[in-house]
Amino acid sequence: MIATGAGLRLVDIQKSFGATRALRGVSFQIAPGEIHALIGENGAGKSTLMKVLSGAHSADSGTMELGGRPYVPADPHDARLKGVAMIYQELNLALHLSVQENILLGAESTSLGWIDRRTSRERARSALAQLGHASIALDRRAGEFSIAEQQVIEIARALLIKPQVLIMDEPTSSLTQSDTEKLFATILRLKAQGVSIIYISHFLEECRQLCDRYTVLKDGETVGTGQMKAATLDQIVTLMTGREVKDLYPRSSHARGAVVLDVKAVASEPRLKRASLQVHAGEIFGLAGLIGAGRTDLLRAIFSLDALAAGEVCVVGGGDETATPRRRWRQGLGFLSENRKEEGLMLNQSVADNLTLTKQDSLGRWGWINGRRQREVAQRWVDELRVKCRDAGQLIGDLSGGNQQKIAIARLLEHPARIFLLDEPTRGIDVGSKAQIYQLIGELAAAGKTVIVVSSYLPELLGLCDTVGVMCRGELAAIRPRADWNEAEIMRVATGSA
Repeated sequence: MIATGAGLRLVDIQKSFGATRALRGVSFQIAPGEIHALIGENGAGKSTLMKVLSGAHSADSGTMELGGRPYVPADPHDARLKGVAMIYQELNLALHLSVQENILLGAESTSLGWIDRRTSRERARSALAQLGHASIALDRRAGEFSIAEQQVIEIARALLIKPQVLIMDEPTSSLTQSDTEKLFATILRLKAQGVSIIYISHFLEECRQLCDRYTVLKDGETVGTGQMKAATLDQIVTLMTGREVKDLYPRSSHARGAVVLDVKAVASEPRLKRASLQVHAGEIFGLAGLIGAGRTDLLRAIFSLDALAAGEVCVVGGGDETATPRRRWRQGLGFLSENRKEEGLMLNQSVADNLTLTKQDSLGRWGWINGRRQREVAQRWVDELRVKCRDAGQLIGDLSGGNQQKIAIARLLEHPARIFLLDEPTRGIDVGSKAQIYQLIGELAAAGKTVIVVSSYLPELLGLCDTVGVMCRGELAAIRPRADWNEAEIMRVATGSA
């Protein structure tokens, strides 16, 4: 079913959760065949608005129209049947089921009450082909694929129903540049068919490249809308944050000191083949490379989460004990996982419990935690990092992704670490919060701390780091001062073309 008529229109949508007013009167309109960027800081109301639109929440007041008719979805399944599909930032796959079963889940082809397996299989294959991934094996379990490939499977499932409105929440956060280009080509094909695309992304450059118009939310209200080509990034950032962000990559003055970490020809199964590097006190060291090139594997090997098949990791001043993650903590290393949902946080526990997880021995006596002291410690970081939450006792799973990430970083600061291993620290974080985290990283370096940053966003590495190393097919192929790199050269080394 292809979109026709008046497209989608939302007027004065309001939604509260107890005393918290998540949406204070949002109006939004998108025409058939339009790609519309929905922009705002974490906690601005984007996720709540999209959950209302996709049927996960019901609005307290306001009206919605789709194709010129009233639109009131009873639940997400009803929304899909009416032509509105959503792809969430956090993957929502049944990892124990096959690719085909995930794509077709709830939308299988039937004949005389029986599943038509042949037709269902062709539909699943066609959905993957639209994304340029027809080679993905339909019979393999979804859990066997990388995060980027799982993202492709998720998108294919949404495309299966040929939606009138397709909502994409940070769809490229786990994709390679090549996969991102294929996704953009698919979006443009859908646009040509009249499908409306609501595109939520913190990568404003992506929005400028892809989108026709934009709407900015702030504190649950619509604060700006217009043609994307007519707006500058500075104007959009000012609408988002209420302040000017003249320098997204503030550089604190810091000097490189002695070597604090010496990594000698390390390897670990299955991806990390060989990597050697030395990192100094007061240095920000960036790791670039394609997804699967071994960047995450290198950080995990340094932190002893993965066993070494070869080589050695030497933490200067850390002693010669057998390396384990617990000992790495004691040596002053802190690790931030790229997968905060499954590895980085306990989503069913409070902000305070997550933030103080590695410091509980100092918060009580005889195995008991002093709750008041714990909350005071956590609240100090909540205030300092401007985390949007009710208080430190709130469940961290109720927070937005960006605010969850701030708490994960605050845990390393509270520990305190002297060598920070940060894997995609700003993934899913808005522009204002990114600038805040960049400033924080610079301040750590100025205080003599060491920071190793893995990032798929090359402007971030070039704007933030002192030194950049590039991974290619499991090897650390080149290490140079930041001034000796540009985006094109990094990609040449990353793809093995240099």
